Amino acid sequence: MSGQAEIGDIGGPAQPLLAVRGLYRHFPIRGGLFNRTTAVVQAVDGIDFDVHKGETLGIVGESGCGKSTTARLLVRLLDPDRGELVYDGLSVGTQDGLSLREMRRHVQMVFQDSFASLNPRLSIADSIAFGPRVHGVGDGEAMARARDLLARVGLAPDTFGPRYPHELSGGQRQRVNIARALALRPRLVILDEAVSALDKSVEAQVLNLLQDLKAEFGLTYVFISHDLNVVRYISDRVLVMYLGRIVEIGPVDRIYEAPRHPYTRALLSAMPSMDPDRRTSEAPISGDPPNPINPPPGCRFHTRCPFASEICQTRVPELAASPLAGDHLAACHMADPSSGHPQAGTAV
Repeated sequence: MSGQAEIGDIGGPAQPLLAVRGLYRHFPIRGGLFNRTTAVVQAVDGIDFDVHKGETLGIVGESGCGKSTTARLLVRLLDPDRGELVYDGLSVGTQDGLSLREMRRHVQMVFQDSFASLNPRLSIADSIAFGPRVHGVGDGEAMARARDLLARVGLAPDTFGPRYPHELSGGQRQRVNIARALALRPRLVILDEAVSALDKSVEAQVLNLLQDLKAEFGLTYVFISHDLNVVRYISDRVLVMYLGRIVEIGPVDRIYEAPRHPYTRALLSAMPSMDPDRRTSEAPISGDPPNPINPPPGCRFHTRCPFASEICQTRVPELAASPLAGDHLAACHMADPSSGHPQAGTAV
């Protein structure tokens, strides 16, 4: 099995482009005389979700919730401790499935730091052509792709192709990184805080560019950001993470207009508003997230949740939909009418 066309013909339109099942990644902390593992950071702790073909899935949450670790697991820059990635019906990294080399032709990533992502010794054109060359594309075709993609992201090939990363602005470098990600003609692009380091005017240009490229190349995005306004603008669905777990996932309008998890409501209420009548005078949640080395039992948000009850301290809530919510899932005992929570059934 090889080649983009062959892989692309396997799954139908209803088949998720990427299915994540039971994904775990814990980082050991070593110390002592023999450098033994003394504790583990539970960065990603058993997550399940699908990325549908042609959509933009936004991932949000506080710093340290596991967003960036999840991104690196999706492109296998990090190996999971447990769990499975299924790309268009094929299990990734297994003998009978899809090899990592083949998978990386179809899944690319754009990082936050536009300067550190580029090799300072390679010209811009060579940086974009590097990936295709590694995957067996001839020099002439690889350079032709580089020039074409530079033009598509709004950078004149004759002007910017011979330049080096230090000669470009932050917005121009991020356009180069987007072009480089597209050089292998992927189907899925992971964008990890790809616009957070840019000023607002440049950010808007890059977001519009991403929308145009998505339509032109038929791309699917996983868009990770702490900026909830940007996520709402670009996403079709939103996934909310807290302390290594998914607490809510659903269509973007439902998440923003009727969140079902208290943590999601707190995140949205913390968004800055220009309307004086909608400004918050009190913090929506207090305190810092618990230590991921020793997370609380039960619902991990119960230590900061104003609705926490005894069941929240002992039982882990399942990510599930209510009869009224459909594809809007929440991991909250209040969203489960049979959970035993005093307000069960109110978060529908």
